[in-house]
Parts: sequence; structure tokens; C-alpha cells
Amino acid sequence: MKITYFVLFSLFLMIGCTNNPDNANQSSVTEKLEKVDNQLRHVVLFKFKESSSEMDIQKVEASFNALKQTITEIKDFEWGTNNSPEKLNKGFTHCYFLTFDSEKDRDAYLVHPDHKAFGDVIGPHLEDVLVVDYWAK
Repeated sequence: MKITYFVLFSLFLMIGCTNNPDNANQSSVTEKLEKVDNQLRHVVLFKFKESSSEMDIQKVEASFNALKQTITEIKDFEWGTNNSPEKLNKGFTHCYFLTFDSEKDRDAYLVHPDHKAFGDVIGPHLEDVLVVDYWAK
């Protein structure tokens, strides 16, 4: 009889100590949503001049990509070139997606000397630029 009680007690103890996967997943989802809600996105689209060579464009890409190493306010950085089959990009070929924790961080990025220097690199090759900032929801 003591063995039966011991086994039952052990089973209840194990069940009570086991994490509920549904609760763990819910917590993880909630944490991710809270993190996203507190992030400022800065989207930049570039349209290059027809006179810009592939080498010119690669120089611009390398210069912008280097900003993530020198401007600590940038929390996340990704980029790519348009490959949409819809042909609705209106000549914009390059998309940069930067993440900041605050408007203060974004504003520091905008006036940062390395960002200003990037403007000198892209200036001669830039036909048009489109910038959208938003708080992730």
C-alpha cells in the first residue's frame, strides 16, 4: 500500500512540476508581440540614376551596409533588391529596413556623421528616395 501511495505521489509531483507547453507558447508569443510593439521601423527605398554603373551601386550598398557596424542605435538591419513579378516598384530597386528602440535613437542615426557621410556617397547616384517610419504593431 505504501508503494502505491508513493507511486501516486511521485506521479502527481511530476505532473505538477512539468511546464504546460500551451502556457510556454503563449508567454513566448506575448513577449514577441511586446517586443515588436516597442520597435520603430525605418524603411528606405532607393531609385538609382540610369547613369550609375553596377560598381557605383555596389559602392553605395557597401557604404549603407557599413552603417550597422558604426551606428549603435541601429538595433536590426536588413536589406535586399526588388524581385517582385508585379512590376509595381516604380524604379525603386533597393530596400533597407532598419529597426530602432525609440524615436530618439532614430533621430541620433539621422544626424550621425557616418549617416551624413553616406549621403555624400549616394548623392551623385540617387534618382529618388522614399522613406517611411512606423511603430511596429
